Amino acid sequence: MANALPPSGNPAVDYLIDATQRTILFFDTLRERSREYQEHMAKKAPHVLHFPFEPVRDGRRLERPVNYGLIRILPAAATPTDPQKRPIVVIDPRAGHGPGIGGFKPDSEIGVALASGHPCYFVGFLTEPVEGQTVLDVVDALAAFVAEVAGRHPDAEGAPLVIGNCQAGWAVAMAAAARPAAFGPLLLAGAPLAYWQGTHGHAPMRYTGGLAGGTWLTAMAGDLGAGTFDGGWLVSNFENMNPANTFWTKQYRLWSRIDTEAPRYLEFERWWGGHALLGAQEMQWIADELFVGNRLVSGGIRANDGTRIDLRNVKGPIVVFCSKGDDITPPPQALGWILELYRDVDDIRAHDQTIVYSVHDETGHLGIFVSGAVAKKEHREFTSNIDLIDVLPPGLFEAVLTRAGPDTPNAHLVAGEWVLHFEPRTLDDIRALGCNDEEDDRRFAAVSRLSDINLGLYRTFLQPWIRAAVTPEMAQTMRRLQPARLPYEMFGQKNDAFEALQDLAKLVRAHRRPAPPDNPFLQAQQLFSDMMVAALENWRETRDGAVEQAFLGIYGQPFLQALLGLRASDEPPRARPGDAPEHRAFVQAQEEALRGRIGQGTPADALIRALAWVITPGGRVDERTFAALKILREEHPHCHDATLAAFKARVREQTAILRQDDDAAIEALPALLPDEARAGFVPMLRHLAEAAGPPVPASAERLARIEKLLDGSGQQPVPAAPPSPPAPPAAEPSAALPRRVAPRTRRPRARKGPA
Repeated sequence: MANALPPSGNPAVDYLIDATQRTILFFDTLRERSREYQEHMAKKAPHVLHFPFEPVRDGRRLERPVNYGLIRILPAAATPTDPQKRPIVVIDPRAGHGPGIGGFKPDSEIGVALASGHPCYFVGFLTEPVEGQTVLDVVDALAAFVAEVAGRHPDAEGAPLVIGNCQAGWAVAMAAAARPAAFGPLLLAGAPLAYWQGTHGHAPMRYTGGLAGGTWLTAMAGDLGAGTFDGGWLVSNFENMNPANTFWTKQYRLWSRIDTEAPRYLEFERWWGGHALLGAQEMQWIADELFVGNRLVSGGIRANDGTRIDLRNVKGPIVVFCSKGDDITPPPQALGWILELYRDVDDIRAHDQTIVYSVHDETGHLGIFVSGAVAKKEHREFTSNIDLIDVLPPGLFEAVLTRAGPDTPNAHLVAGEWVLHFEPRTLDDIRALGCNDEEDDRRFAAVSRLSDINLGLYRTFLQPWIRAAVTPEMAQTMRRLQPARLPYEMFGQKNDAFEALQDLAKLVRAHRRPAPPDNPFLQAQQLFSDMMVAALENWRETRDGAVEQAFLGIYGQPFLQALLGLRASDEPPRARPGDAPEHRAFVQAQEEALRGRIGQGTPADALIRALAWVITPGGRVDERTFAALKILREEHPHCHDATLAAFKARVREQTAILRQDDDAAIEALPALLPDEARAGFVPMLRHLAEAAGPPVPASAERLARIEKLLDGSGQQPVPAAPPSPPAPPAAEPSAALPRRVAPRTRRPRARKGPA
C-alpha cells in the first residue's frame, strides 16, 4: 500500500470508500483464483509441491496400472542428503484434492525431511483414475513404490519411514500389513482406521452413512458421473462440517484484510480447488469396506493375492499423530483400532508391535499436515528421532514433547528445541480419549447391514436405468455444476465484465484509501462478523445434535436391529480378529526360548539389559538416553559397524528377556560379563541412566543393586546432569566398552547404489 491515500477525516466517508475498494479487490481476487484454477487443472499432472523433483516410477506401467507415481524430491545444495540416513516417503491423501499438500511449503513434512538430511520421496497421483483400477491395486502400487525406495538406498540404516496423510494413512497401513518386509516405521497423520469409533457430542460425520441409508447414494453418484466419482463431493462434506468457516470466516478474512491476505489465500486455494476424480468402484469399495463396513480392523479385507490384511502383521513401529481439534479424524477414529485388535498391552507385545501416539490439543484436520507450526515441532521431532522410535521395545507409548531450556540436563544430547520422550501407556489411556460402548457398536452394525440391503435394491431396480441415461457429456456438465467446483468455474469465465473488473482493480490499487484502524465503522463491521460466526456455530451445534439424536434413536431400536439380523445383546455385534493357533504356539515357543537365553549374551547385551531395567521405574524412554547410547554404539570397537536393525533386535531381545523374569535376568549379568569387561561397566551404565536427568529413587536402587552384584567396581558415580559427557575414571578400558562417550564424526561408508 505504498500509494495509500490519507483519510478524509469523515469516518462514514472513509469507511464507505474503504469497503467499496475492498469489495472490488475481493472479487478481483476471486477472478484471479479462478484463472489460476483453470491453469492448474489444465496441467498434465497438477500438483502444489513446493520442491523440485524427478520422476522415479510411473504407476500406469505396473502390472495392475494405477494413476499413482513415485518421485524423488531434489535437495537444495545447502542441505545435501546423507546416504546413510533412512529415506522418507510422503504419501498424500486422494480424498477430493490433488497431490502436494505434504510439501506445500518449506515448513512441511517434506521440508523437515530434507532439512534433516534424509533422502525424500513423494507419492502423488493424477486427477483422473486409470480405467478399472481398484483400491487394492493402489495398495499394491504403494508397496511396490516403497520397495523401490528401499532398493535405491542399500546403505541406509533402516527401512524407509513412510508418512501417510489422512486417507493415505489407511492405504499405507494396508500395504505394510500385506507386504511388511519393505516398510520401516509408519507415521499415520490424521488417518482414520476405526471408522465407527467416537464419543457422543463430537465428530458427527460418522453418522452420515446411517442417515443416508448406507452407501447406495455413493453408487448413484458414481453412476451419475459415468463411472467416476467426483472428489468435489468429498470436499463439500468437509466444508459442511464447519459452516461458519465455509460460508463466512474464510471470505470475511480475505475481504477485511484484502491488502495482505490475498497471496496466502490464493496459495492455499490452488490446492483446495484442485479437485480430483476417483473411479466409481474405488469410492464404492472405500464406503462399503471402510466407512460403513469397518472391515479393516476386523481382518475382513484380503489383498489381490488373497492375503488377509491384518494390521497386527505390520512389523515396523506405527506412529499415530492426531488432534482433539480434528472433527474429520478425531482421536477415537485414529487410535480406536488398537482397542479393536488387542486385548491389552501384553497382547501388543506378543505380536511384536510398537505403537506410538501423539495427540495435539487444538489443531484442525488440515493443520496436522499443513500447519508450519506443527511441521516445526511434531514432524521435526518425529523425523529427528525416528531411529529411536525404530528401536523402542514392543508396547504402547505416548510421545510427549517438553521444551528444552538452559536447565535441561544434558541439553547437548537434544536434537532440537524440544525434548522427546515416550511414556508407557495402557489401553485404558486410549479408552479415555473416547470410544464406543457395545450399544454404539450395535447401532453401526445395523447401519452396515441396512446398507448392504439398500445397495442391493439400488443395483437391482435403479442402477440400470441411470447408467443407460447418463452420457459422458452429461457427467462433465454435472461436475462443473458441483457446489465445490462451481465458484471456481463461475469466476473463470472470459467476458467483458471480468475484464472490466480487472481494470477497475488496478485503478483501486493505485488509489487505495484504507480506513484508519480506529474507525468506528470498522469496529461495527467486526462486531457484525462475530455475530455471524456465532449464529452459524449455533446452527452447526443444533444440526449436529439433531443428527446424532436421530441416528441413535433410529438405529438403537431393538426391533430394527432384530429385523436386520442382529441377535440378542449378549452376542457381540461384530466379529473381532482372533489369534491364529500358529501364532499362539509361536509366542509360547519364543517365551520358552527367551527363558533359555537368560544366562547367555555378550557384554553389550548385558549393558542394554541393565539399562532397560534401571530406567523402567522412571516410566519413560528419553531421546537423550538414546543419543548417549547411540554414541556408545558408534564408539564401541565391536559394535560401530553393526546395523541399526541388529541393534534394534538386541534391544528387543533383552527387553523381552526382562519381561520373562527380570529378577533372574539381572542376577545373570555376571555370567554375561567376563572380569575384564566389568571395570567400566557400572560408570558407563550410570552415565547412560542419567543422560535424561537424575534417576528416580527406584532407579538409583537398581543401580546400586547392579553395582553390588558385580562386586562393586570401586568407581565413583558420574555427576548428575554433567555439562558434557563424562568419562569413566582412569582405569584399564574394557574390551567391551569405550573409554569415553563423546560425539564423533560419522564414519563414511562406501556407497553400493544410487542415492
